Amino acid sequence: MAISTTVQAALQRYREEIQVALREAVARATASTGAESSPLLQDYYGQMRYHLGWVDAQFRPISSQTGKLLRPTLLLLSFEVAGAWGELPREDEPRHYLKRALPAAAAIELTHNFTLIHDDIEDEDSERHHRPTVWKLWGVPQAINAGDGLFALSRLALWNVLEVGVDPALAARLAALLDRTCLTIAEGQYLDMLFETRMDVSIDAYIEMIRRKTAALMACAAEMGALLGTQDLEAVQRLRHFGEAIGLAFQVRDDLLGVWASLDELGKNPAGDIYRRKKSLPILHALAHAQPEDRARLQAIYQQSAAPSQEEVAEVLAIFARTETRSYCQAFLAEQCRRARAALEAVPAPATPLAERARSDLAAFIAFIEEASQR
Repeated sequence: MAISTTVQAALQRYREEIQVALREAVARATASTGAESSPLLQDYYGQMRYHLGWVDAQFRPISSQTGKLLRPTLLLLSFEVAGAWGELPREDEPRHYLKRALPAAAAIELTHNFTLIHDDIEDEDSERHHRPTVWKLWGVPQAINAGDGLFALSRLALWNVLEVGVDPALAARLAALLDRTCLTIAEGQYLDMLFETRMDVSIDAYIEMIRRKTAALMACAAEMGALLGTQDLEAVQRLRHFGEAIGLAFQVRDDLLGVWASLDELGKNPAGDIYRRKKSLPILHALAHAQPEDRARLQAIYQQSAAPSQEEVAEVLAIFARTETRSYCQAFLAEQCRRARAALEAVPAPATPLAERARSDLAAFIAFIEEASQR
C-alpha cells in the first residue's frame, strides 16, 4: 500500500537525527563497558548493528533503510504537538529543540528492535526486510543475547535525557513508563504464543493481546513525547489515548492486508496469513460467527498438520465472505481511527506553526491507516 506524500515526508523529516541518536547511544554504551576496545566483543555488537541495518553479515558498513522509524517519529511529533517544552526552531539551528526528546526517541526504537529480534526467534521467521534474521545467521542463543543487549541499550539511551536538561524526576518517570511498557509487551507476546495452540480465542481476548503487544509501545511513544513537551497532564493523557488507538488500528490494518491485500500492495503472497494459519482478527471473527458446518471446516483447516492448499484457502475466504468478516474488521479499524482522531483533536496544544504541522502529520497517519478500512 503506497504511503501518502505527507506521511512519507513526516517519516523522513527526523530520520537523520534519529539515526544519529541511535548510533550515539550504541557508541556511548560500548564505551562505558569497555567493549569498543575488546576484539572479542566486536561481533556481538556487530549482530545488533546488522539487525539495525547498519552493516552486512560480514559487519561491513552499508547504506540501507531497513525500518520506517515509525515509533520514534510518533514520539517526536507528539513532543511537538504538546509544545516542545516552549522551544521553537531557530534559524541558525533549526533542529536544536529536538535534542530534549531524541534520547527517548532512540530508546523507543531500540526497545522496538529488541522485541523484533525475539519475535523472529519465537515465530521462526528467517527473513526481515529481505535479509536473513539474526537467529538465522548466528543461531538462537546468540540472537537472544543480541536482543537482550538491545533492551539494555534502550534503557541506557533513555537516561541520556539527563544530559539535555530533563529534570531527574521526569527522567525517572519516563524510565518507569518504559519499563512498564516492556513488561506489557512481554505479556502480549505470551498471549500471542498461547493463542497459537488454541481455537477458543475470543475476539475480546485478541484485542487485549494486540493492545499489549502492538499498541502499548505506540501509546508509550506518544506519552513520552508529550511528557517531554509539556506539563499539561490533559495533553499527555490525550496523546497517550491517541497512541493506543492508532496502535490498535495499525495492527488490524496489518490483519486486513494479511488476508485481502494484493501482491502489489503487500509485497508478498495474498492471503499469506491464511496460509500461515495466523490467529488474526479475521479468523477469530469468522469462527465466532460462522454456521456450525463452516466453523468445523475452519477448525479442521487451521488444526491440520499440512499447510492449507489453494483450494482450502479459497474455502476460508468464502467463509469469511459469508460471515461478513472483512466488513467487521474494517469497521473495527475505522472505530479506532475515529478514537485516535478524537483524542488528537482534543489535545490542548499551543497554536504554534510547529505544533500545527505536527498535528497535521499525525492526522495524516490516521488517514493512511484508515485507507485499509475503505478498500
